[in-house]
Amino acid sequence: MSEFPEDIFTEPADLDVDTLANLGPLRALAGVWEGIKGADTKPVVEGTETQVFVEHIELQPIDPQTNGPQTLYGLRYHTHIVKPGEVETYHDQIGYWLWEPATGQIFQTLTIPRAQIALAIGQTTADATKFELTAKRGETVNGICSGPFLEHAFRTDSYTIRVTVNPDGTWSYYEDTVLIVKGRDAPFHHIDRNTLTKIAEPTPNPLMRG
Repeated sequence: MSEFPEDIFTEPADLDVDTLANLGPLRALAGVWEGIKGADTKPVVEGTETQVFVEHIELQPIDPQTNGPQTLYGLRYHTHIVKPGEVETYHDQIGYWLWEPATGQIFQTLTIPRAQIALAIGQTTADATKFELTAKRGETVNGICSGPFLEHAFRTDSYTIRVTVNPDGTWSYYEDTVLIVKGRDAPFHHIDRNTLTKIAEPTPNPLMRG
């Protein structure tokens, strides 16, 4: 028996347009955040280097999205990272966090301006304070796609993100991106981690404002 309904076209008739009220485990992430103690462990010519960073991330609610009977509630995000005391961008990333209440599936789309995109998927509950998502090279539903140079020199085989909502209102993430670096025998675990503190509340989604 298929996990999907026979009718793939009909949209829900009683759609709740209040995204903030339907974000499940993502509700705690909505808003504008800053993290000043980030750490990035990355490959360099000499081997491995850890770089500290300052992060600004904005996660704003979007209107509910439907794929026929499927309903997704989500946050549009933009992450901007610099080295302490510098202006030049160290990392920039955009995408969506999505929650499907009917199935307990959680999604993260990510795009970075190094010619790379990914879709990570996890399973959790509406009241969860910890959740994990993964993406893998070669998968068609939670895959990773890279431009020619990255595929040649720094191939990404998998991406895992673990999010923890902390009792003090902050939230933390731990990312493990497994790279195959040209000329090296062993996979490299590119680790990013930070704890974010809220500096502004989210803006309600357009339908709610209307």
